[in-house]
Amino acid sequence: MLDVPCSGSGVIRRNPDSKWKLNPQMIEELKIKQYQILSQYAQMVKPGGKLVYATCSIFKQENEAQVQRFLAENNSFVLELEQTLLPDVYGYDGFYMARMKRKDSWD
Repeated sequence: MLDVPCSGSGVIRRNPDSKWKLNPQMIEELKIKQYQILSQYAQMVKPGGKLVYATCSIFKQENEAQVQRFLAENNSFVLELEQTLLPDVYGYDGFYMARMKRKDSWD
């Protein structure tokens, strides 16, 4: 389970002042760190094992785009489940999660 550092855009509803701390450079730095964590820790998943990537962000560039890039660059993993919980739909903080499985062989 990787609960990676993120922009916290999913909690702006609860902490409205946090939106003033966000800027494009911060998002770019977070994306780099997120991808490094995802790539490094994925190496520890045994064949047939599961890897969950999660953030409290609702920004696609921190979520779906990161997972799509990872899967494109790592053909030994497949996406099993992906979900975004939006604050305006569910009435609480926003979250993203993706569960991936490492294929049974070390391809």
